[in-house]
Amino acid sequence: MLNSSIKILKFFPPELAHTITINALKFFNFNLDKIDDPILSQHLIGLDFPNPIGLAAGFDKNAEVVKSMFSLGFGFVEVGTITPIPQVGNLKPRIFRLEKDQAVINSLGFNNKGSKKVKKNISKIKNSFARNKIIGVNIGKNKNSKNSIDDYLYGMEELGALASYITINISSPNTEGLRDLQLRGNIEKLIKKIIKKREEIESINKKPIIIKISPDLNDDQLRDIALISLANNIDGLILTNTTTSRPNNLQFNKKINNGGLSGKPLFKISNNVLKKMYNLTNGQITLIGVGGISSGSDCYEKIKSGASLVQIYTALTFEGPLLVSKIKNELINLIKTDGYKNITDVVGKSV
Repeated sequence: MLNSSIKILKFFPPELAHTITINALKFFNFNLDKIDDPILSQHLIGLDFPNPIGLAAGFDKNAEVVKSMFSLGFGFVEVGTITPIPQVGNLKPRIFRLEKDQAVINSLGFNNKGSKKVKKNISKIKNSFARNKIIGVNIGKNKNSKNSIDDYLYGMEELGALASYITINISSPNTEGLRDLQLRGNIEKLIKKIIKKREEIESINKKPIIIKISPDLNDDQLRDIALISLANNIDGLILTNTTTSRPNNLQFNKKINNGGLSGKPLFKISNNVLKKMYNLTNGQITLIGVGGISSGSDCYEKIKSGASLVQIYTALTFEGPLLVSKIKNELINLIKTDGYKNITDVVGKSV
């Protein structure tokens, strides 16, 4: 039934299919959230992760189906990206399926219901069932904001106390000027203000801060981010967001210049950034690998490339909700076959 549902959704335009999925998930409990094999457990950034598989931001933008996603067996769920005030995002159509490439191009532009609405949603979740669950909150800036940094500080104040960790998204290609925040002078100023804000507010002064970066940065930019993150005790980096590049081997016959590419074509690109950042940070910062994961072996390769945790999204749209359990089972077998006692022993082995 689940597989047939996925096939039916492919007949709908991508954004409509996603809306239908979110509305359906509000009433689903998959009951796949079993106790994980201890071989997958890790204590990172002050949190106990039962397994390393997380849901990437972008799927549940407004924290509407967190419970259902945990019922699939995710070790952690990241909601958002959330902006201070609601916004509709960019013009439609803005999501394109690349079936043959097992990829998606999106130019959504942080469409979401705003921080106040999402705050209410997360509060309900926390009060009802998820007190011990790891829920990351991904925050961004509004399109027409006059002060980008203030938007992130507002997001921290409004949502930080409810988050297990806070992700600062400065790498989406779909909000004009956003990626400029990754540049040396800008990111240093942003990070210092974020750390200062965290210190000022008692309810968030121990919350882990994670920065989500682009796969399209050059080596000098990656080095700058590594050094600034180390110097300011940033807890983690998510590697990576979607790419604006278009690999030559894409089979999709339409040339879509706008938007970020995710899915299988991003796998090697993001792994390359992951390995570089693992070296640049000497393995001292928790790295979360994202991009093109659709199997246990993909996940294993990310971890060997330096990721302690991973996130998935695009593969779910092609393979369905049983993917999480499949990845975990394959991952356990790979770890045991190679003779490791815990997933922690695998991190960075191929770097």
